[in-house]
Amino acid sequence: MHCSSQPDSTWKLERSLGSSESSYYLPSRANGVNDMYLHLGFIAPEHVVRRARVRMVWAILRIRHPLLASKVVMHDYDDIRFVFTPPQSPEEALVDADCNLEYKASTKDDLIDSYLNGTRTLSNERLSYLLMSPGGTSLPTPPLTPSSTFESTSDEREYPSYNHDLMICATHFLGDGMALHQFANDFFGLLGSNKTISDLEAQLKEELCSRWGRDSTTTAALPNALEDNFHVDQNRLRRAVEKVDFQLSQQALVGGHAFRRQAKQPRHTIVPTVSYDPERTKEILKKCKARGVSVSAALFAVCNIAWAKMCSEKQDLPMMMYSALNLRPYFTVKPANDSYWFLAVGYFNVILPTFIPRSIDISSVFWHRARAAKEQSTRAAKNRMIVSRSLLMAEERGQRARLWAKEDDERERGTFVPPPPPAMVTDTAPRAPSAALIGLSLLGNLDGIYKHGAFPPIKLHTLTTGSRQRSGGMLLFGYTFAGKLWISLGYDVNGFEKVMVDQFWENVLHTTDELLLK
Repeated sequence: MHCSSQPDSTWKLERSLGSSESSYYLPSRANGVNDMYLHLGFIAPEHVVRRARVRMVWAILRIRHPLLASKVVMHDYDDIRFVFTPPQSPEEALVDADCNLEYKASTKDDLIDSYLNGTRTLSNERLSYLLMSPGGTSLPTPPLTPSSTFESTSDEREYPSYNHDLMICATHFLGDGMALHQFANDFFGLLGSNKTISDLEAQLKEELCSRWGRDSTTTAALPNALEDNFHVDQNRLRRAVEKVDFQLSQQALVGGHAFRRQAKQPRHTIVPTVSYDPERTKEILKKCKARGVSVSAALFAVCNIAWAKMCSEKQDLPMMMYSALNLRPYFTVKPANDSYWFLAVGYFNVILPTFIPRSIDISSVFWHRARAAKEQSTRAAKNRMIVSRSLLMAEERGQRARLWAKEDDERERGTFVPPPPPAMVTDTAPRAPSAALIGLSLLGNLDGIYKHGAFPPIKLHTLTTGSRQRSGGMLLFGYTFAGKLWISLGYDVNGFEKVMVDQFWENVLHTTDELLLK
């Protein structure tokens, strides 16, 4: 298939970051706060993970999802842009993919630790990156030249299989967990297909031509920012009602508990992880179903009971946890691009009592709170104001991020002047505390996303995900993958009182064993 080169070799696509994207981008500039990673451990023959094949698949997907291959240019705090320059040829697409792909002989734990705690991997010029740690004997890869790039390296003979590790890295302002997992499934779908290098070459040429060829210059577009995926009613009365609703919903967030912080030390994130074998996972799922709740709702209750068991003060105040909400189902504007790589998350909170009644069986308390978590989660997702609340929260977070970024830059230049103290306000009712104890990233059944049967040579067996944190960051992950329930706690080990976090994590595991398994 012949595809004409672009009429203008400097052709670029740009769009401004929305408020939600900016709220993630600006804090990430210094040290990569919120840069995401997804680790997948898998078994496959060596020829499947040869660099020539991996970079071909990586190139196809970067063509399909242009934000992965974009750069970010910041002109001002409210003028930050994605800039995508389409490759002029398949060879150029492969060079770009190869520059953002690294083969590294490391263990899973070393890969994750280096990404979370070492020098930042990503940057304004590199918004995504692949790390592959292949097992077995390393195989030669043909040099990246036009004459050998598309040379077939496929061999139909039977190969022994080895364990390999893959890390997919991407900035959080580029997308979210849903994008990351859908991408991983598509990546393995191509990598583990029966397509030869020549087949993949033909697909790369075709997709480059159809998406970014000469005929596409007037219709090509980058995926929308979150805010542009909704029809917004400009009626002033409605806007005023939405703002009042948003303020009232924020005032209803009451939480009086937080982990004690400790003296500032360099941030160091660790991710203790446990998995439950398929049989025990089936028992947990069966028990949750019988009680009318999901595992996600049960994990809110697990954290609640784990904290309540060790909490000796402020038991009259509730415990608040937050979690993310996928906003894709609420879109009312047709996407400008068929890519799923974009940011589309809102947030909701679950508030539960802290005390444990002595007169009631602990199991009854647990399942009652799991049902309460389910009701609050459902109420948040089905609230008729969910879109306006999410957009106003994104706007507020964006404004806050711009103010803090400007202050950080001025402090670094030595030009910061503190603002005057706010005027005293009298007769104001004291506000209830609104501290969140912990965030929960509840990904659900990931085996619904990963079509394991679509890539027969590859057997996925391990999944770990998270992000680079700010000092004092903490997030609990819960998901089902490869038939197993996984629970992990990513936190800054130097940011909290160690005994307290250790006790909480021990209580989480004990509560899961005691109330979800027995």
